[in-house]
Amino acid sequence: MGKKGKRDKKGKGAEKTAAKMEKKVSRRAKKEEEDLEALIAEFQSLDAKKTQVTESSCPPPSPRLNGSLSAHPERDELILFGGEYFNGQKTFLYNDLYIYNIRKNSWSKVEIPNPPPRRCAHQAAVVPTAGGQLWIFGGEFASPNGEQFYHYKDLWVLHLATKTWEQIKASGGPSGRSGHRMVACKRQLIIFGGFHESTRDYIYYNDVYAFHLDSFTWSKLAPAGLGPAPRSGCQMAASAEGNIIIYGGYSKQRIKKDVDKGTLHTDMFLLKAEGVGKEEDRWTWSRLSPSGAKPPPRSGFSAAVGPGNRTLLFGGVHDEEEEESLEGDFFNDLYCYDMGKNRWFPAQLKAPKSERRKRRRGKQAESEAAGDEETEQRPPQGPLEIIKEVVAEDGTVMTIKQVISGPAEEKEGSEEEEEEGGASGPLVEPCPRSNAMVAVKHGVLFVYGGMFEVGDRQVTLSDLHSIDLHRMDEWKVLLEMDPKTQEWLEESESDEEDDVEGAEGGEEEEESSEEESEEDEAEEQHPAVEPGENPEEYLSRTEQYWIKLARSHMGPEAKEKKVVKVAHAMAKTFHEDSV
Repeated sequence: MGKKGKRDKKGKGAEKTAAKMEKKVSRRAKKEEEDLEALIAEFQSLDAKKTQVTESSCPPPSPRLNGSLSAHPERDELILFGGEYFNGQKTFLYNDLYIYNIRKNSWSKVEIPNPPPRRCAHQAAVVPTAGGQLWIFGGEFASPNGEQFYHYKDLWVLHLATKTWEQIKASGGPSGRSGHRMVACKRQLIIFGGFHESTRDYIYYNDVYAFHLDSFTWSKLAPAGLGPAPRSGCQMAASAEGNIIIYGGYSKQRIKKDVDKGTLHTDMFLLKAEGVGKEEDRWTWSRLSPSGAKPPPRSGFSAAVGPGNRTLLFGGVHDEEEEESLEGDFFNDLYCYDMGKNRWFPAQLKAPKSERRKRRRGKQAESEAAGDEETEQRPPQGPLEIIKEVVAEDGTVMTIKQVISGPAEEKEGSEEEEEEGGASGPLVEPCPRSNAMVAVKHGVLFVYGGMFEVGDRQVTLSDLHSIDLHRMDEWKVLLEMDPKTQEWLEESESDEEDDVEGAEGGEEEEESSEEESEEDEAEEQHPAVEPGENPEEYLSRTEQYWIKLARSHMGPEAKEKKVVKVAHAMAKTFHEDSV
């Protein structure tokens, strides 16, 4: 009795603390969000100029992460929406809509009037109603400098048959957040967790909401039992029976002033309902203790539901937090969780059947030979490290270290086909990454984009890979990463102030109609160096002049980063000559 009372008091205390923190975060975030609301409204006014639906063939989407990739319920298509891109100085947010035709391996861009505002870290779920619907909830918008955030709490539906966006306004839904998870379960959308962040404070959630697709109403669920701790970025999947599993995720807490401690969660929970589909559902949390080999701890992984009542977990990153630095180990492995057997296992590539037959015949011959010879002839079982170099357009060489699992040993009594045997030799796989977009269609897993880090540089990807989850024989490269799309601006390269274009998601290279007239202006006499003025002061005062002059020499097609570099060099040379 006493222990139960203590637990109840502790639970109520935690609820009060969370409520206080939420009010505190809400007050501090209100001013930031008011500033960003004006920017978002400006972008929406630009979107409002679109008056008709257009669909046209296009090159592949620009590099991005934290968007959503969804399988069309009726067509052989994937739907890509939103996402973000960071070039070292500015954050770009997107609300564009792309369709990937699986059979033709081609992209098209669809322009639809009145779309949701630009966002990333949202959630998308597809239901087969009326020719297919794509539901979008939440996510975040960031200022160009990436220091202010606006967290959405809006709900949208894209009617795929008519190609129309509709905002659903219903009260009682979740608060603004990003990093949450949402799944379609029977005739409901179930939302769990996420976080809300302002400049100084943040809060993580573990609440559960249901949106009822028949009545278009929200309800906050109050499951019995002990559920997961607050977190974002977890794996959430619904089984055909209407059960929901939660695995992993990330959260952080403040341990003292200006010091935060992050936690990589590795626990697993089951959320089960009685009478699924009714608004008076009774939900219950229970903790799962799965067997098998769980994925190593990580955040930023991507998740999807595959065939055979299995969930999939791909990639991610394990950050090593030091006093003043953050080093990350990125993954490109694939894990499966069998919801029926409550079992994890790594999804390893299988060799072709002919090769497996040769291997079995070879093993029979080896068993007749001496034990020493058997050991010498057996191929190495350890992982292989492949090193690949990618040269960006600015000449930067990015080295990607890729660890590929070696041949899997055949295990006696193995329950999974995937453990029968791995392929012999190096295999093509997506490079390690986090925050990629994944989807499954016809038993094939598609992986698009994401990011990894090389030193202080973030590399945002735009490649597309696929793998047949039934055959598990090879990864296919549908779209290679284009080094020309890699741009990285060091903070010291430009003191340019943040502007609307940074978060707009528009073209990153501005081509102004005024540039022709700037060529004439560039012929003016160079600004004189004032007495006692050092190079930094001179550059700060005259930078725009030198940028105009540099562009007049380099042409409008020149990259902004290169123009700025040349401008700074010209200004420095002129300052030295003048002094």
